[in-house]
Parts: sequence; C-alpha cells; structure tokens
Amino acid sequence: MSGAVDTQTPERIPEFKQVLGHPRPLWMLFMSEFWERFAFYGIRWAMVLYIVAQFHGGDTSGEKPASELYGAYLALVYAGAIFGGYVADKLIGFQRSILLGAVFMSTGLFLLALPSESMFKLGLATIIVGNGLFKPIISTMVGKLYAQGDARRDAGFTIFYMGINIGALLAPLVTQYLAKKVFGIEDMPAYKVVFIAAGVGMLLSLVWFWFGRRQLQGIGLPAEHQTGMRNIGLVLLFGAVIGIPMFYALLTIDANLLQGILMALFVIPAIMLVVEGVREGKVARDKVIAMLVIFVFNVLFWMFFEQAGSSFNFLADRIVDRDIGMSWLFQTFAGTNDFPVSWFQSVNSVAIIALAPVLAWLWVKMGKNNPIIPRKFGLGLIFNGLAFLLLMVALSSMVDGNGKIPFWTLFMVYVIQSVGELCLSPIGLSMTTKLAPSRLAGMAMGCWFLSIAIGNNMAGIFAGRVSGEGGMTVASAHAGYTFGFWALVGSGVLLFVVAPLIQKLMHGVK
Repeated sequence: MSGAVDTQTPERIPEFKQVLGHPRPLWMLFMSEFWERFAFYGIRWAMVLYIVAQFHGGDTSGEKPASELYGAYLALVYAGAIFGGYVADKLIGFQRSILLGAVFMSTGLFLLALPSESMFKLGLATIIVGNGLFKPIISTMVGKLYAQGDARRDAGFTIFYMGINIGALLAPLVTQYLAKKVFGIEDMPAYKVVFIAAGVGMLLSLVWFWFGRRQLQGIGLPAEHQTGMRNIGLVLLFGAVIGIPMFYALLTIDANLLQGILMALFVIPAIMLVVEGVREGKVARDKVIAMLVIFVFNVLFWMFFEQAGSSFNFLADRIVDRDIGMSWLFQTFAGTNDFPVSWFQSVNSVAIIALAPVLAWLWVKMGKNNPIIPRKFGLGLIFNGLAFLLLMVALSSMVDGNGKIPFWTLFMVYVIQSVGELCLSPIGLSMTTKLAPSRLAGMAMGCWFLSIAIGNNMAGIFAGRVSGEGGMTVASAHAGYTFGFWALVGSGVLLFVVAPLIQKLMHGVK
C-alpha cells in the first residue's frame, strides 16, 4: 500500500528515548502517517461514486469518465512523488517538506467538497502537489532514526507500515459513519462530508507532526543555506503557480494522451539507465535490464489491482448482493441496511495485517527454497489473476434472479489480491535500490514510481471500458474481468518461466 524510500545517510544518530524498543520519534511518525493515510483512503471509496452522482446526475454513463479521472489522479499522485525528494534535499529540508505537503493536501481535500467539477479537479491537483512533498519524505524519515546495520530497522519500517494499514482500515468505516449517522446525509453517495472528514484527518497529521517534530532532535532540519524563508516561498510559489495548474491540466486531458505522456516520462530515464549500465560494465548493464523487465510486469499488476478504487466500487454498488442479514449492525455503524460499499475498502487492510506475518514466516520457513525475486513477482500477478478468476465464475454462473452475485465473492477478491500484493509490493523498492546503477539510483526510483503511475492510469482506462458508455452490466463486467484474468495469469506464468534468466541478469542480488 505504500513505498518507503530509504536514503539513510551516515550522519550521527541522536540518543533517542526508547519506547517499546524503538526510538520515540517512530511513534510520532507512525501517527502522522496514520492520519495522512486516513485522509487518502477516506476519499478512495467515495470518489468515483461521488463523481457520477454529483457531476453526471447519477447517470451510469458517468462511470467511464469517473474511472478515468480516478486513474489519472492516482497515476499523478505517484508521478508527482518523484519531485518530492529533490525539493526536500535541495531546497527546504525534510521537516519543512512534510509540513508544506500537509498544508497543500488538507487544502485540496477541503476543495473536493465544493459542488463544482472544476473545483473538484483543482482539489485533486492540490492534493497531488502536497502528496509529492509529504509521502516519500515521511517514509524516508523512518530510516534516518536508525544507524546503518541496526537490526531494528526492518521492524521499525514494519511498525510504520502498520500505521499505514490501520489508517487505511479505519478511514472507510469512519467516513461512512460520519456521513450517514452523524451528519445524516441520505443522498448516497454524494459525500461532501467524506472529503471534509478526510481534510480534518490531514490537518490532524499536520498538527501531530508540528508538535512532535521536536522529538527528532534535528533530523530532517534544513541545511544552513536552506534555513531562511526564501526557499519556502519559492516552493509555495512553484507549487501554486506551476505545480497545481500543470496537474490540473493533466487531469483534464484524454486518459490515453496522459498515458502517452507517462510512457514518455518513463522511456527517457529508462534509456539513460541502460546507457549508464553499459558505461559501468556488463554486470551493471544486466542488472538494469533485469530491473526494467520487472518494471513492465509491475505495470500490469497495478493496472488490475487498482480496480479496487474504481470498477470494483461500481460492481459493489450495482451487482453485488450486499444483504447478508446483519442489518442491525450496518444500521448502527453505517446507517444502511446492507453491507456498505465503503467497507469493502477496509478488507485489503485487514488481510494485509493478518497475512503479512504469515507470509513472512513462510518465506523464512522455506529457507533455500524461498522463491527468487522474479518468481515472487510472478506469484503476485498470478494471485491477482486468481481474484479475477473468481469474478469470472461468479458473473457467469452465480448471478441470481435480481442480477446480483454473492457478497462473499467480492469480499474474497480483496483478500486474494492482498496475497498478491504481499508477494510483490514489499520487495519492489528494495530490489530497485539493489539493481540501479550507483550514479542514477534516484532516477531508478523515479522509474519504479512511474511504472506504478502508468499502471494506475491504465487501471482507470480499463475500468472505463468495463463500464462502457452506458454503465456496468453483468455482461460488461464478465467480459472485462475475463480479460483481466488471462492478462494477469498469462504474464505471471511467463514471468515464472523466465525467472531464472532474469535472476541470472541480477548477478546474485536476492
């Protein structure tokens, strides 16, 4: 669900007070990230449903543009993160980058609540700028709390990762409750309250970090030449005058044109990485080739995984039978008689929290038989494909007289996808840092994020085609998800077969 860019430097580590065996600032960063993820995932479930209801009058023909806008937003969130490291390193320092990012993001979230499509897109563009300043930087700060070789570092990142997943777990539940039970909005899913609640969550992240940053004892402070207000003013100016309008424009263009732009942004640094690899010698060249091949498969994984925020929401809203006989529970906590659409978004987080220790134990237990990196990626694709196989079967042979498929099928889709995510996502960043040419490590990391961005934009395009021009039907969903199954399982099996060749190109990297 997230990536932590660890650029630990050999600077002196302060003597931190220890809390539960870890530096005290870890818990402050944990809570700051918790509230940021609460904001991010709080709007994820409502976005496409809100766009259709608010800007297309509830007409199902709005599903396609809603999915494409969601995919473009998610793609640009990842693409925008590429610039955050440069701003923090060269201009304002890590702490100020986090604070400015939180200001931009909270502003953007409140803008979403205004009932205007142009203001909605302006809000998304503002969130993208803020996310670039916040998300990759706060993850990097965790690594800076530990000395190189400290055996607790992996455990520290695991704790931080739990903050991400707990925020993602609670956000859909809390925003649904606020919208239906506290503020009594009956016009589902026109959830202005969801966006306001997410904005408040982001403000809490800002306040938490503002008061807690003293615990860092100087880690992440700006360098001497960055201490003045000039650079902060420049970042604010460029973010507001260049960044927001640029991302706004990218959100308004055709999704296929945006795809071409993202591909161009990926191809140029990829060529530079290959050239640098050739310059450094055969081993470096081979590692770059292996890395770029993996990136291509990574695009496919996220293209289908991110249906969770788009087409799966329409599926849950229209085609899944959510009446599972617990209306008293749903009325009490969600203000609805059926299992809420929003709650499906929490299934992934529950599965990650429950299954991550199991898979970690399994990899250790397998010892020398532990799958090599390319095969773990292949397993990720195959498990993702198995989730689509379940939907294929449900949509072809489990549709009831009301045109609905059983609740448990979509529930299990999220669980199966989570297994695939655990096979693939945790090793991606680590693999990139190990395979990249030393002089272009940052560029390689940018390519990793761009591969996710390309996949996310493709997810929006694919979701739009699943819905078609007239909205999702059982037939259109079955056709689209059948394609998803064959694409994922086919590419996963291919990667599994060629894995030894790719591993050979990695020259011992594990």
